[in-house]
Amino acid sequence: MVDVQPRIPTPKASPTSLRALDAANFFLADVRDGLGPYLAIYLLTTLHWTAQDIGIAMSVMGIATVVTQTPAGALVDRTRRKRIYSIVASLLIATAALLTITWPRYGVILGGQAMMGVAAAWFTPAIAALTLGMVGPKALDARVGRNETLNHAGNVFAAVMAGLIGYYLRTEGIFVLLAVMSLLSSVSIWKIREKDIDHQLARGKGSEDEKEPDDTKPTGLRAILSNRSILFFALACVLFHFANAAMLPLLGQRLAQGTSAGASSAYMSACIIVAQFVMIPTSYFTGKLAPKGRKRLLLIAFAVLPIRGLLYTLTVDPTLLVAIQLLDGIGAGIFGVLAILIVSDLTTGTGLFNTTQGAIATAVGLGSSLSNAFAGSLLQRTSYNVAFLTLAAIAVVALVVLWSLVPETSRQGRQVTSET
Repeated sequence: MVDVQPRIPTPKASPTSLRALDAANFFLADVRDGLGPYLAIYLLTTLHWTAQDIGIAMSVMGIATVVTQTPAGALVDRTRRKRIYSIVASLLIATAALLTITWPRYGVILGGQAMMGVAAAWFTPAIAALTLGMVGPKALDARVGRNETLNHAGNVFAAVMAGLIGYYLRTEGIFVLLAVMSLLSSVSIWKIREKDIDHQLARGKGSEDEKEPDDTKPTGLRAILSNRSILFFALACVLFHFANAAMLPLLGQRLAQGTSAGASSAYMSACIIVAQFVMIPTSYFTGKLAPKGRKRLLLIAFAVLPIRGLLYTLTVDPTLLVAIQLLDGIGAGIFGVLAILIVSDLTTGTGLFNTTQGAIATAVGLGSSLSNAFAGSLLQRTSYNVAFLTLAAIAVVALVVLWSLVPETSRQGRQVTSET
């Protein structure tokens, strides 16, 4: 972590580019996460796959993301073609979504999920880089909060549309919706003006970073692996997402028991809408409060996860199960903002912002992909309650790691902590 920061200019992107960034975040909400729990419902109710096969399919995208996420982050740091690669990634996801319903074979679906994973690996570091390159680090807290607010608003829109399509038309229509959102996100990214992106700032460099590099300091992955704060934060992320990722797909499968595919899609949309509505204000206020301290806010996100897992075991009422998703909105809303800001804090002035962002996203993808495979296998052998309680226990471990091993990273937050 850099305590003495270089002089960093504050870029002024045009209103046109900032509006395009807004639109990109809105439409990418449904694109960068892929089909998610809707795929589980489709495979269960339409193709009649087993829970274990569903878990494998749900894991393929995450595994592909894990393999490509860190190289994607490194590429974002090096390339000036961030917009073009983002458009290509969106089109790959659209293609995979359409293949899933037009040729629904085991190998095709798994291949499509792998394609989505490779494409999705690009978005987390790319959008963070475009944002940093357009607004600079001084405005990053508020802008990331705005990005995530629009992202969750886009998720609400997509979930409402998916619920209506799945209930009144066919579940396959949800995959078409994803393809359309992908095309719209491509148009939005194209409208960002290249001249409004400072590619030096986008990789975490400042205006004085044109000097020759210091060969005595570790670079690239060596610099990341030698930073204990980054490693412990990555560990906390792995445990958090291992506990979190499988909860919603498991809930979707539980709600799908004894109901039609249309009703199952409607229930899943309700779960997503409830959570995303909570994420909208949560993300906004997290961006506002983040300068005063990251860790205390992130502890809240980690603390609600085991509570959520426990509550899922206490009822089978669909209305109450949907209501419990309010907690997911709090946790995901806070994490989505702070993960980017913490990485920015830990890499200021190094030029490794996106490489580290990719490495952290690899940790998140690793936790998510293993979570779905683990939960699917566990459900096959035990019950929903055992699966939820096991994930809740892992969430408690994640909370302990964050509390004891991850430091406060914001300058103002460290000053408050030292004074108290």
